[in-house]
Amino acid sequence: MISIITPVHDGGHQYLSEAYASLTEQTLPQGWSWEWIVQEDGRSRRPLAHLPDDPRVRYAVGRRGGAGVARTLGLARATGSVVRALDADDLLTEGALQRDIEELTTHPHAGWCVSGALDLLPDGRLVPGPYDPLAGALGYETLREAYEADRFPIVGTHLAARTDLVRAVGGWPALPALEALALVLICAAVAPGRMLDTPGGIYRKHNNQTTAHPDYWQEAEFSTIRTAIVSRLDSLQHTQWHWTSSALEAH
Repeated sequence: MISIITPVHDGGHQYLSEAYASLTEQTLPQGWSWEWIVQEDGRSRRPLAHLPDDPRVRYAVGRRGGAGVARTLGLARATGSVVRALDADDLLTEGALQRDIEELTTHPHAGWCVSGALDLLPDGRLVPGPYDPLAGALGYETLREAYEADRFPIVGTHLAARTDLVRAVGGWPALPALEALALVLICAAVAPGRMLDTPGGIYRKHNNQTTAHPDYWQEAEFSTIRTAIVSRLDSLQHTQWHWTSSALEAH
């Protein structure tokens, strides 16, 4: 089982039907299935009107805490051996989940993998991300160096990881921004990872997305967020704790 975790806040619910459609079009390796865990960040229950009557879709609400909190609340309900992030307003590319599963199955010592993105612009054009690393093994040092150079090297919302690894590191940090990228960096600090050679998602660019709001990029707050992320990474490196991979089970 692969568990797709989607946080949704007021405004993102309108895109859920498209995200679901991209899920239903996925092919999986033999013996695998998916569940979609939709966790509302708040208590409006608006997403219910946009979700299908499908037993594979598991919806819950929680108090407002931000995307990182919502993702981690969703993680508590995951039953799959792999978790995959998906934002409410994004889409999976064809074959994305199969590639994630096969990458982690083929490389049993890897704890996580991540794929590039295609930016969906308001005019309908799809543009590949500018900083995608080369396919293959993706080391912590490469990611850390790019992050400290203010180049976000990957799209954190396209992370697929073994569930026990994500739970071992505490899930997504409760940060007001960069929580998805932070989890990839945290996973990389304790476990080997892989970069896939095919984009795994479509990142929708629109005026209502969280990162489009001016407040999201407040310099003072971002400095504090970056300090919090770096402090955690340094602590993990100092402890020299490393996660040990576990076998994947298809069910």
